[in-house]
Amino acid sequence: MNVKRLTFCALLTAIALTIFMVEAQIPLPVPIPGMKLGLANIVTVYAMFALGPRDTLLILLCRIFLGGLFAGGSTIPPTLAGGMLCYLSMLVLRLFLTEKQLWVCGAIGAIFHNIGQVGMSMLLMKTVQLILYLPILLVPGIVAGVFTGLAAQFLLGRIGDKIKLK
Repeated sequence: MNVKRLTFCALLTAIALTIFMVEAQIPLPVPIPGMKLGLANIVTVYAMFALGPRDTLLILLCRIFLGGLFAGGSTIPPTLAGGMLCYLSMLVLRLFLTEKQLWVCGAIGAIFHNIGQVGMSMLLMKTVQLILYLPILLVPGIVAGVFTGLAAQFLLGRIGDKIKLK
């Protein structure tokens, strides 16, 4: 990895972590426990299409672990499970979607993120009843995912080809 690429990845990680921390301080109008807009995922979707899978994975893992440490640590397992499922879904979608369809990637990524979070929470709490919470998270998650995908699509369209990392 060259210095420019490493610096850009570090910058994207810092931006994603900052968005994550700021978002944690904003109360949502709908009081659904565990629900977030997932705005830091804008960086993840952008990185997947602008930089590729390897750099995206590093950015995502750094954000999850650092954000989890700043938030107290208990959020790491469900966020990691959701983040990895989201990452894997984007890895597949990257093969089929164009830069004009990142909103789809955001929505599908949100679905898999919610599935991963609920699944890990079910394992940690040793209760299958949490599966009933999944539909409650999916609807706003998909809406937020479309928004984050559109934001990443806009970002990629504006700066995607202007940054030369090679």
